[in-house]
Amino acid sequence: MSEQTNTIPEDSLGLPNGSGAAAILSAGIGSFAVAFFAIAADRSGFVKSIFVFYKPTGALSGETTMAILLWVAVWAILDWRWRKRTVSLRRINLVALGLLGLSLLLTFPPIGDLF
Repeated sequence: MSEQTNTIPEDSLGLPNGSGAAAILSAGIGSFAVAFFAIAADRSGFVKSIFVFYKPTGALSGETTMAILLWVAVWAILDWRWRKRTVSLRRINLVALGLLGLSLLLTFPPIGDLF
């Protein structure tokens, strides 16, 4: 019995990767939004007062709520636009990881306090 190996190129499957790419990129944007909103609330009393949704937690409640809303909105918009497309996952992953790394650095107090 001879064994045959059929190699199917990835592109020939015809499955779009846009929805997955939208989820990955929106996660990076959402994580960066948490860091951005945290810095904005630390630097501005006005922004801090706007972000107080629940007094016991202070501005953190608004920072995280607004970042989650932004994440879901970006995800929905990108998914709607990219649903039937094939996009460059390498570039999307690099941008998302860059945003995640930047958000981790910005939430580290010695670096976040520079702004």
